[in-house]
Amino acid sequence: MTTLQARPAAHAGATTTMRVGVITGPGTFEVREQPIPQPGKGQVRVRLEGCGVCGSNIPAWEGRPWFRYPLEPGKPGHEGWGVIDALGEGVTDLHKGQRVGVLSYAAFAEYDVADAPNVVPLPAGLDGVPMPAEALGCAMNVFRRSGIEAHHTVAIVGYGFMGALIAQLAGTAGARVIAISRRESALALARQQGVPETVALTDNGQVIERVKSLTGGTLCDVVVEAAGVQQALDLSTELTKERGRLIIAGFHQDGPRTVNMFLWNWRGLDVINAHERDPKVYVEGMRLAIDEVAAGRMDPAPLCTHAFPLERLGDALSAAKDRPDGFLKAIVRP
Repeated sequence: MTTLQARPAAHAGATTTMRVGVITGPGTFEVREQPIPQPGKGQVRVRLEGCGVCGSNIPAWEGRPWFRYPLEPGKPGHEGWGVIDALGEGVTDLHKGQRVGVLSYAAFAEYDVADAPNVVPLPAGLDGVPMPAEALGCAMNVFRRSGIEAHHTVAIVGYGFMGALIAQLAGTAGARVIAISRRESALALARQQGVPETVALTDNGQVIERVKSLTGGTLCDVVVEAAGVQQALDLSTELTKERGRLIIAGFHQDGPRTVNMFLWNWRGLDVINAHERDPKVYVEGMRLAIDEVAAGRMDPAPLCTHAFPLERLGDALSAAKDRPDGFLKAIVRP
């Protein structure tokens, strides 16, 4: 695990250029020097403290036919947070020096700009806490779509950063949580965080029998698929009880999937794709998630397991792809 420590960034008043990461091709990148961006009307500029690496960044790093390289500087970083250091015309409800989570799109850099409505202030009590607010907001929005309540048994298939956050929220709501993962390090973290039952994902049949034994044969009220692979999708279907809810939170954009429509139909499942595309919904999730962190009901700090300087952006992206032992979330620090 790499310690999360901030590196002093150059202040806009002292220099006119910044460092920015550029993915130049599949598996290659470079750090360039370019002018610090200026906020336009209704925008703010943020001196970034860090940016999380999202699973959706991996295809651009691996390479796909539809990408054109080099990518635009700073992209596809979109989980940034930092301190506002410049305001565009017409921005009155934010101020310079304010620490914020931000939904922007070129945050593998020292600075990025964002529309003011996509910027969420961070309470002073969270100073020093890594805050990839967009990722926290995604977890919050999945939780909201899941309809998890205190009397529910909830299985989370795939205990990564997203799964762990949803487990925290479900536990706070009073639900019984079962964490399922291939990785023993992830299950160990789940136990440390108070998850009452953990199950190693060996083969699907063994997991199904184990969950049946834990639930008296009734299976789970809600199953959150958070792994983004075919096996997890198949398993999640099998673990959802009649009239239960199957929540798709995993990132499934690496090719087609097959679904067991017979079982979906026979059990009368409610299947919810919990991904959002409306920036307003993203930001509302960010606001609610930040409130949960401030109240102590959600804690991202132990889940941000690996930190890299901007000069090692490639290592950060590779770690997110390869998921070494103990990995949950990579942070890039400018």
